[in-house]
Amino acid sequence: MEDKLKEFFNENNFDIYEPHSGHSNRFQRKLQQQKKQHKPTIFWMSIAASIVLVLGFYLGSYQQNNNYDLADISPKMAETQSFFVSTINQELKEIEQYRNIETEKIIEDSLEKIEELEDHYKALISELTKNENKRQVIQKMIGNYQQRLTVLERLLLQLERQKNPTKLEILDDEII
Repeated sequence: MEDKLKEFFNENNFDIYEPHSGHSNRFQRKLQQQKKQHKPTIFWMSIAASIVLVLGFYLGSYQQNNNYDLADISPKMAETQSFFVSTINQELKEIEQYRNIETEKIIEDSLEKIEELEDHYKALISELTKNENKRQVIQKMIGNYQQRLTVLERLLLQLERQKNPTKLEILDDEII
């Protein structure tokens, strides 16, 4: 082992001399020059980041102000929207109780119809911001909610018939 170390040190020429005079002063000057160069870039980067942040907040708030919903029209419309949304959510919870392998296809088909109606509703929201005839657009929005409820009610009726066909036939006879 000692032979390998001696051989290593003999083969390699290590710098064992002291540096020239003034080496530490030159080194210190170079370090200070590098510190001075970093300060302006950090300063300008922080300013640029602040500008981007303020611009982002401005654009976000501008975007929100341009899109309103049925609830933003009036308190009565907010109440109407709340009624429809809570009723739809309640119907969806009730439908989830019927979900199984046999009913999966029926439920998924109806939920696709609901998604199409939601996409149409989003288009109505953008139309509401642009259109001057807001009353007509509001009626379409309410009609959209009613269509969603109709789809869900038909689905529930279909699921109940599938689960218990004899009970619903009796109820149908009694209604007539």
